[in-house]
Amino acid sequence: MIHLRSALLFTLLATNLIALPTLAKTDVEEARLPKASAAMPNVVNRYQAMIDDLRQKYLRQSDELVMTQMVARQGERLWQQAVRDVQSGGQDDRPLYWSRLAMKTQLKQHQPAFNIAPWQRNILLNAVEKSSRGFSDINFKPNNQIRILLTGFDPFFLDRDIDQSNPSGLAALALDGYHFTVNGKQAQIETVMVPVRFADFDQGIIESLLTPIYRDNRVDAIFTVSMGRDNFDLERFPGRNRSADAPDNLNIMTGATPAAPKAPLLEGNTLNGPEFVEFSLPVDAMQNIEGRWPINDNRTVTTLTKGTFSADSLLELQNATSVEGSGGGYLSNEISYRAVLLGQQFNSAIKVGHIHTPRVSRHDPATEMAIVDQITTMVEAAATRL
Repeated sequence: MIHLRSALLFTLLATNLIALPTLAKTDVEEARLPKASAAMPNVVNRYQAMIDDLRQKYLRQSDELVMTQMVARQGERLWQQAVRDVQSGGQDDRPLYWSRLAMKTQLKQHQPAFNIAPWQRNILLNAVEKSSRGFSDINFKPNNQIRILLTGFDPFFLDRDIDQSNPSGLAALALDGYHFTVNGKQAQIETVMVPVRFADFDQGIIESLLTPIYRDNRVDAIFTVSMGRDNFDLERFPGRNRSADAPDNLNIMTGATPAAPKAPLLEGNTLNGPEFVEFSLPVDAMQNIEGRWPINDNRTVTTLTKGTFSADSLLELQNATSVEGSGGGYLSNEISYRAVLLGQQFNSAIKVGHIHTPRVSRHDPATEMAIVDQITTMVEAAATRL
């Protein structure tokens, strides 16, 4: 009887009358979870109850629409909980990053009450990605007269330090929904978190985020923030090309080098635009504050013909080929370039620019909170000119 059952099962599978569940492989980011959990279990497992709740609801689902809505809601809950934790005294951006990866792993390693196709699972993965990054939680109150969007980045270079934090991510969590008064006007900041992955940029994640912002003239200023050098740098001249010989969080290399820079993509085509664009936030106001670190108006760029130098104006860069913008040749520079370029394409008056924060080693709560405090003061100062 056992042999007959086995033969019948084989026949049914071979004729596609039944199909085994199709599970997905974890990617490079998700594969780091065991190492991260061993190194810092309190960080990685901080939101374990939410991850377990997602898995249990997912396993019970038999309706595709309800399942997608549920997954998106769970991602949004994760974002909101991370924001609450930081704003109630937490000093860590990392639990959000690792819990997002754990949620995606659950969706890859388990099946709901029916066998879903790979494309269906991709919809679920995208839903939890976007919602857990705050993309669906941008909510400006109607009574606010000054509206500011600020972006932070995930931790990165995790094969170097698995416990690395990113102060720009901490700033995004600390400042989401932050209200303040300037010149008698009510101001509000809303934030999102951006992945450190070339593919997401090439597929248009920044353009999809900012197109409705520019189209509907929703905000007065856009601040993109990332971890950088020794002090604060306001990156005056973002460049178009990639040139950093460094991997992203999926360990992908672009193949670009300082000798052979490469333009990024946008939905399969080369991103077209000038070689350099210019920061438009009020630099003088942002520099005229007190803080632990100097704030540099960084005009340093690198071009193929002239090498590295401090540029006085865009006119000076008009016929150059960009190797590094003021923000470098990695995604920190690129997010700024894309944000400025898109604003130009919409002929927008929205002020936009990039802040590089002082870098931290691994996780340094006191230093990172001091960085967040100085970012907050810089944004408030800029708001006086908006």
